[in-house]
Amino acid sequence: MASERSTYHHGNLRNALIDEAWELARTSAPEKVTVREAARRAGVSHNAAYRHFADRQELMTSIADRALATLADLMRERIATVPDDQAPGEVARSRFRETARAYALFAIDEPHLFQVAFHAEFSRPGVNPDVSARRDGPYAILHSVLDEMVAVGEIPPERRPDSEIVCWAAVHGFAELCIKGPLGLLPEAEHENYFERLIGTILHGLKAPLG
Repeated sequence: MASERSTYHHGNLRNALIDEAWELARTSAPEKVTVREAARRAGVSHNAAYRHFADRQELMTSIADRALATLADLMRERIATVPDDQAPGEVARSRFRETARAYALFAIDEPHLFQVAFHAEFSRPGVNPDVSARRDGPYAILHSVLDEMVAVGEIPPERRPDSEIVCWAAVHGFAELCIKGPLGLLPEAEHENYFERLIGTILHGLKAPLG
């Protein structure tokens, strides 16, 4: 087996280990991803791997961080498809819809990475501060989209506080039902139908005045 020194330079081994763990995490349950297995796939000793990751949790938080960054990129891509030559309210609603669609699509297309990204062990504050503080991450994008909806009159200001949690919970629940629940047994066209009904319900609820 080639030594780490002769094969990898300047932090390349750390990146190689993350790459190997990432590919494993795409096709396996989170518990199957270990530092030892990533090292084996990278062709280095586990001792070499442990010089870059103190334990499995540190490796998995790196995977969670990359998964959230990938989701954020997908959200931005979907938002960019919304034409901006419509009425402001329609633009804001469409951007919200595409943000939610990106979330659901990521879950359906990458179910194992989705589980890692939102696993409390790897993404809760204090465990992975990089994930929690990522200002351009999925949560920040949702925050910005909801602020836009307030600015154009689609959400009453009194409805704005903590609306991220409400929207997140609703779309996350839908995604879980698609990848692990009965909705997963339905054809893709039915997913789209229920998704549109879900978004319509969320938007109606957000626009309704309190009281």
